[in-house]
Amino acid sequence: MTLSPASPLLSPEEIAVRAGQQIPYLQLPARASVFAEREMRLRQRAAAHPMRDFLLFTAELAHVQHELLQSYPEVALPDAEALHAAAHAAQAPLPAAGWPRDGAWRSGFRSMLERLLPRLANSPAQAVVRALSQLSDAELEYQADCLLQNGQPDLDLAGAPLIAAALQMYWTHMVLTLQEARGTARDAPFGRTLDVTRCPCCASLPTASVARVDGSGGHYRYLHCSLCSAQWHMVRIKCSHCESTKGIHYQSLQPVTANRADSSAGGSPHDKENQPAVEAETCDECRHYLKIVRMERDISVEPVADDLASLTLDLLVSEAGFQRHGVNLMLLFGAPDSEGGAR
Repeated sequence: MTLSPASPLLSPEEIAVRAGQQIPYLQLPARASVFAEREMRLRQRAAAHPMRDFLLFTAELAHVQHELLQSYPEVALPDAEALHAAAHAAQAPLPAAGWPRDGAWRSGFRSMLERLLPRLANSPAQAVVRALSQLSDAELEYQADCLLQNGQPDLDLAGAPLIAAALQMYWTHMVLTLQEARGTARDAPFGRTLDVTRCPCCASLPTASVARVDGSGGHYRYLHCSLCSAQWHMVRIKCSHCESTKGIHYQSLQPVTANRADSSAGGSPHDKENQPAVEAETCDECRHYLKIVRMERDISVEPVADDLASLTLDLLVSEAGFQRHGVNLMLLFGAPDSEGGAR
């Protein structure tokens, strides 16, 4: 028996949905662990890594982010009317571009620098931290606008990761506080938006996708927000940029035994042991890619940390003619891309 071309194969997620199984659309970060887990993974990946110093610097930054997030001050949030309008328009209620930022984020930024400086010892990053501490409110807000609104040429690439870290704390706090205040099933503040390639909470691009493992052993793909660390569901074997299901391939830094569309499915247990936990999902239709980190192969994967630690994969995939969909705010370089955000 053969399948008609008009009957496309369904992904495991689509089969589960049609069978009535509920797959949570949104996975919000945990205040007590989101940055702590990132720090732990960064330190793990830093061992014997060519980018060891940078990964350890980012780990120190994540440590301070974790500390400050635990007692972040109250900030202004959208009211019920604004939430209703965003839901009605299928838009993110806390959009990164254009959101009227509370001044508390600047206070958090300066507190972050104060805590970070003594942790850097004789690191060259000390000079960058000291320089950033001298920025006026207006200069800091301008740099934040450059970072969040299309990666303008005036963005200070050396200081961008530190400004991004403060904005990550601020947006993560807003998302969690809003969910805590309006978190009933009937009145939840976050839902599906028109652009499923961007975060439904803040409309930011993803850093990577993560194949999560649920209690039943199922593997479901979520996109991980570069700003607020929310994760939203997108079925596997589907381009995170153009949503095509054609021409999807997985590239890695180590050879695999078979060239199949989704290398997380099928194969013997021995095959899976030899498969990489980090791959680049490429699309022949739009020539974009996004990395995927797979918990079934390494339960400790963390999207931001593993993305940074696999920069060589970005270089190789880019050389093959693919453009990245998404951004890692901890490492920005080059000119802004066509869809916003420096690569």
